[in-house]
Amino acid sequence: MAKSIGSRNANLLRLVEERALSKQVEGKKAEEQHEEQQETVLPYLPKDCMLKILIRLPLQSLSSTKFVCKPWYNMITSDNFVDVHFRRSESVLIFQKPVVSRTLTSYQPEKSNTFSVEASLQPRPSYSSIFDNRVRRKFYIQFMEFKGGKIETERYNLCCLGKIRATCNGLILLDNDLKKGGLIVMNPVTRKLIALPAGTLCRPHNESFGFALNEVTGDYKVVHLFRDELGYVSCETLNLGTRKWREVNGPAFGVFGWFGYRPVSAIGALHWVPQINHSDCIVSMEVNSEKFQTISLPKSCTTHDGIVEMGGFLCFVAHDYQELNIDIWILKGLCNEAWTKYHRIMRSVIDMVPHFCLRISGDMVFRRDEDGSFYAYDFTHKVMTKIEREKGWFPPSSSCLPHVNSLVSWEKGQNVCD
Repeated sequence: MAKSIGSRNANLLRLVEERALSKQVEGKKAEEQHEEQQETVLPYLPKDCMLKILIRLPLQSLSSTKFVCKPWYNMITSDNFVDVHFRRSESVLIFQKPVVSRTLTSYQPEKSNTFSVEASLQPRPSYSSIFDNRVRRKFYIQFMEFKGGKIETERYNLCCLGKIRATCNGLILLDNDLKKGGLIVMNPVTRKLIALPAGTLCRPHNESFGFALNEVTGDYKVVHLFRDELGYVSCETLNLGTRKWREVNGPAFGVFGWFGYRPVSAIGALHWVPQINHSDCIVSMEVNSEKFQTISLPKSCTTHDGIVEMGGFLCFVAHDYQELNIDIWILKGLCNEAWTKYHRIMRSVIDMVPHFCLRISGDMVFRRDEDGSFYAYDFTHKVMTKIEREKGWFPPSSSCLPHVNSLVSWEKGQNVCD
């Protein structure tokens, strides 16, 4: 009898083991079939063809498209895709629009789907912030696209307290309102951000921030120019890889009179117009060596003149008020290079201020002082055209910065060069 019961138990145990083994085999087969389906989402379609299809999707769609399957995720987040997408992306103007309500704290987003920069850095308010009675002014981050002779305004669904100080390759440099003197680097498309330590504290009208890619090392660099208590213009830089400020030798004494012009990044350097009017030179800092030099301009820079980046080169736009022409000069390098006259825009309005150049079309965008309207100059057809815009609130010229909507990251292996 005992022998019969033991035999039954052995048979039962064998049956359980066989079923468990069968389920494992079936599970492995299902997993293998799933992996095969993942790898062949688009059968017989080469990867370069998939890339050409995905690269044409709207930027807003890429965030969700990359989660369709693992191969698409790997492709969209790859360095090659980010680089190709960046090089196909047209320039926009990024700006900030004040939120209507000014009584909100940094921990109360205006809408449920709005991403708050400060809340992401400090999800839970500290004890002191709960009793902070300061009126904080919040901003939406938006951008203007120039399409078919019209301006289209779009939002990132982002809000922040700090102001945008500089832009570079799709990244923006923000003031960190949670830490005095601190900064934030962020990609408004991917919403990835990083907080930077505070540098030297000084008043806003006595400082200027530059943001550029070191094409030699592939590192992004923040440059802070400021006037110290003795009147000297000093400089400190920060590499995003180390996140540490380092003091460097500043420009020559007496060159800088005003910090109101934002620096322009071109030919491996950052360039400032150092005077508010009648400046005979620009101040340039080579990003890799961090050395400053003074470069003479072809003619004195007046109120409506300016420098912009055009096709990777530095461009100086100068008005001829007697003949109502605009001369465009090009500088192609820092080493013993000379300005060359590139083009002349005939019979132009005298208060046309150069704003930036579109990366893909090559058109130069101007803005009039009189009414704030935008104009685009087509170098191919030699035509200046007024750009239609929506009615309503428009940001002042000083708060609009050239930008590129991209997937670029500051981390190693995900940088792109202009």
